Formats: sequence, C-alpha cells, structure tokens
Amino acid sequence: MQFVQGLPQGVYVGQTRVHHEQVQPSAQPELAGFNLALHVKDDPVRVQKHRIQLLKDFQPFGVDKITWMTQTHSTICHTINEQMPFDALIGDGLVTQRKAHALMMMTADCLPVVLGNTEGTEVANLHAGWRGLAGGIVENTIAAMQTKPTWAWLGAAISQPCFEIGAEVREAFCSKYPELDSAFQAGEQAGKYYADLYAIARYILQQQGVETVLGGDQCSYRQANEYFSYRREAKTGRMATFVFIA
Repeated sequence: MQFVQGLPQGVYVGQTRVHHEQVQPSAQPELAGFNLALHVKDDPVRVQKHRIQLLKDFQPFGVDKITWMTQTHSTICHTINEQMPFDALIGDGLVTQRKAHALMMMTADCLPVVLGNTEGTEVANLHAGWRGLAGGIVENTIAAMQTKPTWAWLGAAISQPCFEIGAEVREAFCSKYPELDSAFQAGEQAGKYYADLYAIARYILQQQGVETVLGGDQCSYRQANEYFSYRREAKTGRMATFVFIA
C-alpha cells in the first residue's frame, strides 16, 4: 500500500488501485478489479471481503474504525468521532479528530480531496465531482472542521483532456468564481468545454487559505491499468481514497 509523502507525522493518506494482492474473483469481467462499491451491482459478499481486507491493511497502524458513506454528489459534510451510526451516512464529506479512524471516499473519475491541519490532529475526506465543487463541498467541509486546514491532497480524477462538459457546467463555476474561466478550454463543438477539476479545486482551496496542495497529477480515464473510470466504462468499480491518524 502506498502512502502520500510530505504530510504531518502520523497522518496516512492514499488511494486504492484496480489491483490488490487479495482481489476476489468476479463473474463480471467489468468489475474484475479491487472494487469497493456496493452500488455498482457487484456481489456484495465480494465487496465486503475487499473492505475487510482494507481494514486488515490498516491494522498495523492501529486503525480500529472505518467509516463509509452513501455519496450523492451533495455538499453535505459529517463530523464523526466515537459515534457508530447504524445506517450509512448520506453525504460527500467526512471530518474526524479521532485517532485510528479511517475515513473512506469512493470515486471513479470524480476528484478525491483530503484535508488536514499542521498538527495532524484533524483530517477530512471529501468527494468532489463537478456538482460538489460548484455547490461548495470544499467550503462546507472546511467550515465543519474545528481547525484551519493547511494542506490538501488531490487523488486520481479525470484529467482535463478527457473531461468534456457543457456550457452550463462552466457557468456554474464562473458565475461564482470568474477567475476560473482559465480552467476551461473550448471544445470542438459549440457550447462544449474541457474542464480541469484539479485547477478548479486548487483555486477554491487557495481561496480558503489552504497553503499546500499536493497530488493532482493522475488521470483515472487514461490510466486504465491503475484506476476505474466511469466515463471510460459505464459499468465499473470504484477506488477508495482514505485518510487516518495513526
């Protein structure tokens, strides 16, 4: 398992890949990788075995709690520490100050954003597709944190040359942040653009005072051997981005 370098001591961040040593066999070739999502019509027993394997991977770091969500492209953020909810939390952001608690976020082209403070005492994990970014998931998550985040890490997402969108998406951002006009390149068809999710997220994070932004150099669409991509294959699995304080 690979962890992001350059973070505060005791904070561990990473993203799963299509491959894993303990991947379970699948009767569905399109879901043959290390899928962690229950909502993509995979065998639920297979998915749970993958999730249990992740918890085993985290155990050497003392992790004893793992929180997943039902993601809806919203701007809803939950702070969760000692609580053990019976039902899955509905939303797209998680914050914790609890050590040994892994926050999980699933993606297959949308942008994972992990946040934390300098002291390594609070972390957040959020799911940022274009709807979430435009709606304010970054701003809402930062507002939910007890301390000021000083760093962010951007996981693998669809890169600009592969992400064609309509004029309404560009307008959703530029009406709020006119400076983001530079994050959109005109497409070959009228009214079509290519959006740079990484540039959009970096701008919003900088506006919120986040000084250090790491990552943002992968493409889930192009790197088929490493990542699932919904735009590449409509029926596909999901990676998980994780963060925990050891």
